Amino acid sequence: MDWYVKAFIRASLVWFALGITLGLAMAIHPEWVVYRPAHAHMNVVGFITMMVFGVGYQLLPRLFGYKLHSRGLAVTHWWLANAGLALMVAGFMLSPHIGVRSAPVTSTGGLLFALGAFAFVYNLWRTFNAADARHRPTSEPPSPTRTLRTLDE
Repeated sequence: MDWYVKAFIRASLVWFALGITLGLAMAIHPEWVVYRPAHAHMNVVGFITMMVFGVGYQLLPRLFGYKLHSRGLAVTHWWLANAGLALMVAGFMLSPHIGVRSAPVTSTGGLLFALGAFAFVYNLWRTFNAADARHRPTSEPPSPTRTLRTLDE
């Protein structure tokens, strides 16, 4: 298993543990419910989405029988996704205290995360296209109507 796959899965587990911890803190201190957006992003974006990325990088190229288009892009994706999520969570944690002044932090994090997600889509799309090209026959197969006409004659 490539190290970046393990890194996505480990990051997923870390974000899950952080989300659980914040959720527990919110249960103990109900006034901390103001941190619910941070809690939700830790669990949904951090745990679930990072797990999908890691499993996707491990499984999907193998299903198509072709190596990943770019390992470097996958590594860049890992950095963008985790830095972006950390900034989003920080912005959500700051928001109850400084209001809209936290928006640049949150939006920058969202932009970084989105760039990473687009890198994931691009990387896998190119992988699938390469796999399709490898399996595509070099000459055009006969059309069904031509084959039928030949059989009828």
